[in-house]
Amino acid sequence: MKPLCVVNPQAGGGRAGRTLREVRAVIERRLGPIEVAGTERAGHAIDLAREGAQQGREIVIAAGGDGTLHEVANGVLDAGGHAALGYVGLGTGGDFRRTLGIEHRLDRYVDAIARGQDRALDAGRVRYTAHDGEVRFRWFLNILSIGMGGLVDQNVAETTKAFGGKVAYLWASVCALAACERGRLRCETSLGDANDTRTLDAYVLAICNGRYFGGGMHIAPMAEPDDGRFDVVTMNAPGKLAFALASARIHDGAHLASEGVSHFACDRISIDLENEAARSVFLLDVDGEALGRLPIEVEIVPRALRMRV
Repeated sequence: MKPLCVVNPQAGGGRAGRTLREVRAVIERRLGPIEVAGTERAGHAIDLAREGAQQGREIVIAAGGDGTLHEVANGVLDAGGHAALGYVGLGTGGDFRRTLGIEHRLDRYVDAIARGQDRALDAGRVRYTAHDGEVRFRWFLNILSIGMGGLVDQNVAETTKAFGGKVAYLWASVCALAACERGRLRCETSLGDANDTRTLDAYVLAICNGRYFGGGMHIAPMAEPDDGRFDVVTMNAPGKLAFALASARIHDGAHLASEGVSHFACDRISIDLENEAARSVFLLDVDGEALGRLPIEVEIVPRALRMRV
């Protein structure tokens, strides 16, 4: 069957939709004929990718931003992970492709798919509480964070984009800093046969399979997406201003040397809040998606997905 290319036409501020004809021509010059399906709503790429993988397609390609990659990966994994995942980055973030070392150029993305070299990647699976109170499951390839990032995601969704995406993100971040609370987190973890329980104070806790989030912030330089474990990074500070100053060091990974930052590894982790006052603002960011809130149970599934790199 033809490879399926799932496209988010709104990615990159609508640039993906405007350039779709040119992008398709470049892909087909290397791969031959493909089938293109455009997304129409949040979560639509999951359904399209799942159906494509269940039909027996060898390759399902995500064409869009980090959110499109997240959803297409979920669809492929829901279908059993038998199809290979390809990626053509048309968004503005590019966090997971940084971990994979793919240059942000159309020809480089297409070359990676056409060469046919698959890398077996780990995937995280999270059981979480959605905003409507329902318990749901979702896969993630890159990073699940709780706290400040989830609040920013929610604010971005509620902020007008009339002045552009960067302005909306900056304003959402300022509002999140004003509203955020330090969480007192009870964590139950395992790594192999070793189990542990710990209580942590943090403004942000990031469960990392990849290294970057938030459009290039180097939260976990030590993370590898195929080593069978998560790297968990927590960030605490005496107050919000100190937290904001420490956060500025994330872009080059210097935050790891800051007081209040800790790191540990695990392959399973369960987390809930002990301070109920923070629950409404201590939210989830799952590969950049605002999905819900605590409590969560997360496990790593080693070598769950084949990705063309």
